[in-house]
Amino acid sequence: MVHSLITGGAGFIGSHLTELLLRRGDQVTVVDDYSTGQPANLTQVAKHPNLHLIRSDLGNPDLVEELCGKVDRVFHLAAAVGVALIAKHPIQTIERNIYPTQLLLTALRKQHEAGRSIPFFLASTSEVYGKNPKSVWNEQDDLVFGATTKPRWSYGASKAIDEFLALASYRETSLPVVVGRFFNVVGPRQTGAYGMVLPRFVESARHGRPLIVHDDGSQIRCFAHVADVTNAVVKLLETPAALGKVFNIGSDTPVTILQLAENVRQIVNPAAEIRFQSYSEAYDDDFEDIRRRVPDLGRIKSTIGYSPTYDLPQIIRDVHQSQISVQNT
Repeated sequence: MVHSLITGGAGFIGSHLTELLLRRGDQVTVVDDYSTGQPANLTQVAKHPNLHLIRSDLGNPDLVEELCGKVDRVFHLAAAVGVALIAKHPIQTIERNIYPTQLLLTALRKQHEAGRSIPFFLASTSEVYGKNPKSVWNEQDDLVFGATTKPRWSYGASKAIDEFLALASYRETSLPVVVGRFFNVVGPRQTGAYGMVLPRFVESARHGRPLIVHDDGSQIRCFAHVADVTNAVVKLLETPAALGKVFNIGSDTPVTILQLAENVRQIVNPAAEIRFQSYSEAYDDDFEDIRRRVPDLGRIKSTIGYSPTYDLPQIIRDVHQSQISVQNT
């Protein structure tokens, strides 16, 4: 039985990954401090005999070293999440993103030097591309951040440091590492509390409230279902050709935020109103956004044959049904 460690396993993506690995027959240890994740996300598997849940942050070197001595692979998903949280708490963002990654990699390198080679998946983000002006981003593109006086760039910069640490461990010690840059992963159990746009739109439409679109809504994004993403994550870590590489993970079908709002309104509540809000009202006066975020998926397609299976209407319906189910429980 493979023993997998998932950091942030009670979060949105982490909980889906936990369920996937348990279905595959893994023993799974989840570490989560519930800062953004929540126990309710693991309700369906809470009593599973192969699940061990530890409520803790990852700032304890002794705990990290102990866990890495027991597991066969590590999926590191714990991180600060959401534009709203990042804009308000940049110190927390930087510390939460970098220090645990450093501790995990140090512990894994010790295991590697002792003869136990433990594969490590690092969940990164499309935010690392920053303000790169290209219309489609591939993994070799430059990272273009804004000024350090703009707090939102602290997230992308800190995750880029995580990537440098992980890839340096691969280059210097041959530690088996895979980096995945997530592009707008969505699906059941995602909350809009931290600014995630799709669950926020669906919840507003369900309750007859206006769908709040920031700026003019012409920002372009690509939305991928969490089931497609978690399957890709596991397959990447099990594919030798993926080691030491960075992969965009998501959908490459672009949609504007205004079009997304209109699709949600059509599917969930045609009577819902769409309203516009400036960035300064939503965040602060110095907030900067990324106008277009579209991944080149060529590398992941050629490496593991990845292809998203959910289209946007399916995703919206799935999120809608999930919110209804939660309300009825």
